[in-house]
Amino acid sequence: MSRVRVHNFSISLDGFGTGEGLSLEAPFGHAGDRLHEWLIATRFWDAAGTTGVDYAIAQRHEHGIGAEIMGAAKFGPPGWQDDPEWRGWWGPNPPFHTPTYVLTHRPRPPLEMEGGTTFHFLDVAPVDALAVAREAADGQDVRIGGGPTMLREFLAAGLVDHLHVVQVPILLGRGVRLWDGLEALEEQYDVEAVSTPSGVTHLTFTRRRA
Repeated sequence: MSRVRVHNFSISLDGFGTGEGLSLEAPFGHAGDRLHEWLIATRFWDAAGTTGVDYAIAQRHEHGIGAEIMGAAKFGPPGWQDDPEWRGWWGPNPPFHTPTYVLTHRPRPPLEMEGGTTFHFLDVAPVDALAVAREAADGQDVRIGGGPTMLREFLAAGLVDHLHVVQVPILLGRGVRLWDGLEALEEQYDVEAVSTPSGVTHLTFTRRRA
């Protein structure tokens, strides 16, 4: 069976995966770009970027993915459901290039974009969204894209096989935390940690075989 993977999910030292005050002008609220500066600096993001350890780990995001699932807050700012013209943050050719499932309580018709991405809008539980995405992935892996609220729901349901979290050395103090309610999650996984010169720590959780 295909695996369920999470890559490049950044959190602060105090566990926040996004800041407070999300808006069209501030997609990560008061956190700004600080959670993702390590990624923006690499060639994964910018062709002129670095090619060190951060890049080597970040680019694993791309391989073997047949579908993506994301939460409503990743697809757009608060209130995007009221704008029938909203087509996501990424322009006409989003970077997913697969069927992409947006979990929202207000579904709309599928949105076909350039480059192979089609957004599908579902109001279902995580396990049901995963069943749909797995069928679309046709044997390849399914990537969970975030944000922190929906990722927490997938983790709580025991649906994630590979979790890559990047701990960034900043304190946000407010926003949406990833780990709340996931006490002892690490007991289900083998955990590896790699620190890099950028100051971040890459934490990789790989589900233990029964």
